[in-house]
Amino acid sequence: MSKRKSLYSNNESVSDKIHRYRGAILVISIPLLLISFVLFLLPSSSQSPNDAVLNRKFSPNYVLQSDSTSNRYAVIFDAGSSGSRVHVFCFDKNLDLVHIGSDLELFEQLKPGLSAHATDPKEAADSLLPLLVKAEKVVPKDMRQSTPVKVGATAGLRQLGVDASERILQAVKDFLKVKSSLKSDDDWVTVLDGTQEGAYQWVTINYLLKRLGKKYSDTVGVVDLGGGSVQMAYAISAADAAKAPRITSGEDTYVKEMLLMGTKYYLYVHSYLKYGLLAARAEILGVAKDSDNPCILAGYNGVYSYGGIDYKASAPSSGSSMKKCREEALKALKVNEATCTHMKCTFGGVWNGGGGDGQKNLFVASFFFDRAAEAGFVDQHSHVAEVRPVDFQEAAQRACQMTIEDAKSAYPDVEASNLPYLCMDLVYQYTLLVDGFDLQPKQQITLVKKVEYQNSLVEAAWPLGSAIEAVSAAS
Repeated sequence: MSKRKSLYSNNESVSDKIHRYRGAILVISIPLLLISFVLFLLPSSSQSPNDAVLNRKFSPNYVLQSDSTSNRYAVIFDAGSSGSRVHVFCFDKNLDLVHIGSDLELFEQLKPGLSAHATDPKEAADSLLPLLVKAEKVVPKDMRQSTPVKVGATAGLRQLGVDASERILQAVKDFLKVKSSLKSDDDWVTVLDGTQEGAYQWVTINYLLKRLGKKYSDTVGVVDLGGGSVQMAYAISAADAAKAPRITSGEDTYVKEMLLMGTKYYLYVHSYLKYGLLAARAEILGVAKDSDNPCILAGYNGVYSYGGIDYKASAPSSGSSMKKCREEALKALKVNEATCTHMKCTFGGVWNGGGGDGQKNLFVASFFFDRAAEAGFVDQHSHVAEVRPVDFQEAAQRACQMTIEDAKSAYPDVEASNLPYLCMDLVYQYTLLVDGFDLQPKQQITLVKKVEYQNSLVEAAWPLGSAIEAVSAAS
């Protein structure tokens, strides 16, 4: 019997063997076929994280890049009092900025701002067209309909009054519906309240410094000096947030709760309308009313227009004086007039947030940087500089001693329209920091215009914070 079995085995055909062992073959072949099929379907550019790690390990020239199909764009218009600006950002799925060409953002600007067209809303809206055209060019065509476009008007429009600002905003909404291929929504065209602007600015700078997600004491505080308003924002402890004073009806709360990158922050933020640099000029000139003003450079006699009102702007025969100008600035800030009903106040009787670790490192932006560079104590080609409030005082002492003619050659980078007010601007900035926000004259602060992020420079402005919110909401 065993011999017959052996002979049978030797004479068995291939087909008989396949039939005989078909079960084992199926068990082995099906997984192999499935693996081959999956590998065939996978495109070479689409890899799992594990595949990417393997490729990096074994391919020395491999560069890990985000999947472009998961990128999201956001277009943010900053309609400020001194001009309109557009920012375009691109984020990957982890909310990290992705390069747009050689930069991490598109940034374009033009002057004047929307508020300069107060009597012609359509003209105001149409003024944004050159910026819109440039913004749309960098957003891929197939992504434009899903890319949010937001317009945030700031202090310039806030000061026009409700009727005028609403007409301009409606014109901008209509403009975007007709002229833009981006995703627009009427709710995304707004006048930002000051606390929104301050909160977005705080998010922007801490995001670029990679501080978000860390404890509040590791974040930095921000002072943003715009044309119409100035904002202060910094993170405070939960205990200090609980002590925040109640605010009368109609005013913004002092503390905003924000959940960012898994961390809850209590953000003290307050905006001071009429105390941006351009608005403050009107406040200071308004103190003297129709008299000569000691903040105006000698030899200048003119008119300063702001918010539809003209102010006399002429120097006394003795010229400008830093000491007398500072007295005018203190009156404008109402430092010694307002009653503080809270634990501790800045100017105007406003609660200061209590101070603390979140305010220790203070980043100061916008017009602070611009005037410092134009006055010569900060390199105009730099983007970040360590200074002290007293540096503004020393620069003011030099500027206030000059005539308007001397200043033309001494300060070639200052625009002609700003030159008569250089003494005033520098005195006001020093007074705002020291008397308004109670900083020590020799306290170190960081002037910032742009922040380096992933080997690129990004504008340290509130639109990035707004863009982060926009893409987060859309995801």
